[in-house]
Amino acid sequence: MIKVFVVDDHEIVRQGICRMLECTPDFELAGQAADGWNLVEKVLDSGANLLVMDMNMPGPESIDLIADMHKRAPDVPVLVLSMVDDVQVASAALKAGALGYLTKNSDSLMIVQAIRQCLEGNGYIQPELGARMIQAAGQQHREAPHKTLSSREKQIFLLIANGMSINQISEKLHISPKTVSTHKFRIMQKLALSNTSELVRYAIRHRVIEA
Repeated sequence: MIKVFVVDDHEIVRQGICRMLECTPDFELAGQAADGWNLVEKVLDSGANLLVMDMNMPGPESIDLIADMHKRAPDVPVLVLSMVDDVQVASAALKAGALGYLTKNSDSLMIVQAIRQCLEGNGYIQPELGARMIQAAGQQHREAPHKTLSSREKQIFLLIANGMSINQISEKLHISPKTVSTHKFRIMQKLALSNTSELVRYAIRHRVIEA
């Protein structure tokens, strides 16, 4: 039996994946979680053969979780199943050690196929996203990562780089703190950064702000 651990903070999504696994003859649900706290320990204790995880959920940064999982349990592949359909985010996840990346509009057949491919060590990327990743790789040498940010992301990137907090940005742009946090998460993933200090150093290095 293939034992799969599932972590996603959206219960409907998580339960849907669990039901899909239970309906697949040679699959077994090893365990589930709604956040990333102590995730690696939970996966190891469950005896799972593979981890399916979201990218944006409560707990430690998902990129850090993937890297920690890859370091401590290299024989347990990580398959990301995320709402984020973004080349930079997917690339960061794969660079951290994930073996596969799907978006949540993937059907059950694709998810099962991705799980099997990852367990065989081949990896799996959603075809449409994979094609865009190949295209982006060809452009990477011509374009700095921050230039791929959306207009709103660039705006928030500059405000963070200039020392503004989540709440200050929320008040300035008249959007919720949660929306600001979501944009910050995507910015950090697109630029492959781990924390605000790295973001500031990036902005200085690329002369986006003055030192």
